[in-house]
Amino acid sequence: MSDNANVPPAARAASREPSLLQALTPLLFLAVLLGGAVYVYGSDASYGANQVSLMLAAGVAALIGLRNGMRWQEIQDNLVHGISLAIVPIFILLAVGALIGTWILSGTVPTLIVYGLKLLHPSIFYPATCLICAIVALAIGSSWTVAGTLGVALIGVAQGLEMSPAITAGAVISGAYFGDKISPLSDTTNIAPAAAGSELFAHIRHMTWTTVPSILVALVLFTVIGLSSSHGEGGSEIGDLPAVLGAQFNLGLHLLIPLLVVFVLAVRRFPAYPTILIGALLGGVFAVVFQPDRVIALAGKDALSQPMAMLAGVWSALADGYKASTGNAAVDDLLSRGGMSSMLNTIWLIICAMGFGAVMEKTGLLERMIRSVLKAARTTGSLIAATLATAVGANAIAADQYMSIVLTGRLYRPEYARRGLAPVNLSRALEDAGTITSPLIPWNTCGAYMAVTLGVATIDYLPYAFFNLVSPFVSAILAYAGFKILHVTPQVDATVSDHEIHSNPASPQP
Repeated sequence: MSDNANVPPAARAASREPSLLQALTPLLFLAVLLGGAVYVYGSDASYGANQVSLMLAAGVAALIGLRNGMRWQEIQDNLVHGISLAIVPIFILLAVGALIGTWILSGTVPTLIVYGLKLLHPSIFYPATCLICAIVALAIGSSWTVAGTLGVALIGVAQGLEMSPAITAGAVISGAYFGDKISPLSDTTNIAPAAAGSELFAHIRHMTWTTVPSILVALVLFTVIGLSSSHGEGGSEIGDLPAVLGAQFNLGLHLLIPLLVVFVLAVRRFPAYPTILIGALLGGVFAVVFQPDRVIALAGKDALSQPMAMLAGVWSALADGYKASTGNAAVDDLLSRGGMSSMLNTIWLIICAMGFGAVMEKTGLLERMIRSVLKAARTTGSLIAATLATAVGANAIAADQYMSIVLTGRLYRPEYARRGLAPVNLSRALEDAGTITSPLIPWNTCGAYMAVTLGVATIDYLPYAFFNLVSPFVSAILAYAGFKILHVTPQVDATVSDHEIHSNPASPQP
């Protein structure tokens, strides 16, 4: 297989192929800037510093492309295209912000918190959180929906039980991504075999060898942490949370209907954006019917008639979220959340990250790095390990799990076929690293979403997302051990087209 066969049209369009040093320069530049941002701003780096870093690194990549003979119009066109891939996640983010605002206003989230406090004992809270999220994500095939609904409520339960929000976020993400990964309803579970050329259910069966051990390790760790932690009884800061919530909202099981509607729509494969938006609007209706005093108080428009005040209150919840005034600062901080405006900084981060990834791809810099990795991967174990590392790197560079899966699958698929490795080996590796590590990178669409939705910085929950951390290592260990590595007849010339990947019936839906 010639080097030229590995070069995509984007790279061949340049008059000079980039060198390895050129390919690494923007990445090293970005690493230095991001490290400096974290050093100066800590967890607040995502509120501007990371965005500036990504923009500047994209500029460095563009300059290298121009030096190699590319035209600015080519780079700009791909920049626009790259950012357009984030439009659906951006609209989902806005819808989730609106949903959180109206579900707090309607009493749906407070009801989930109160019942969660009654049902979940502190000693089993972390593993129970992981299992609950895993089961629901398996049923609906969406980690984002689970985090934006159950995850928000479970973070509230954790604060009521005086448990760690960071560990809780790790448990939510671990469970949500386990269920998402092995659900045939999940978009990534459909995209990965399409990119690798394998069959959906063969792909899912092959994944169980890495996924099940990883989730068991995660559950054991969450159980050990839960049993060894000291637990409060609703401490001084947050007070008697059920009593405070009961005084503010008219609580009841009927307020869980919006949650049920969202889950039913998700199970029926209704697209994510309208599903979540319907849930947000239904939360607004429930707020007007069951929490009229809260709606009027949120509106803060004494001069308006009652119907207009109701409209203004729901409108405020959709746009700017719920603002609590319980007299308890800790509870107010817990409930004052949501709204489309709360997602704007995250959207800023996603746009900058996707722009950086688009420039890196168009200028051929990403492809140049991967070809160097391929040359060094001589054994089956090292090839699969290289696939895992590339998927993680693509998550960081391209800033999107779909880009990570499709790019890595497209680049490695011919080599797997040439070496006689079954496509399920590649599709499993794409999921074990591309899907699973996406929420661990702050500027990735998934990492940014989880941080803003759960209210916990990525760097804080990362050490506790045990399933996501363990899964790539389990996959690499099995690869080097040669366990469950399937073989087929080697193919001398194997290629894959973008049409073949994107003709898959699953539509991107986090």
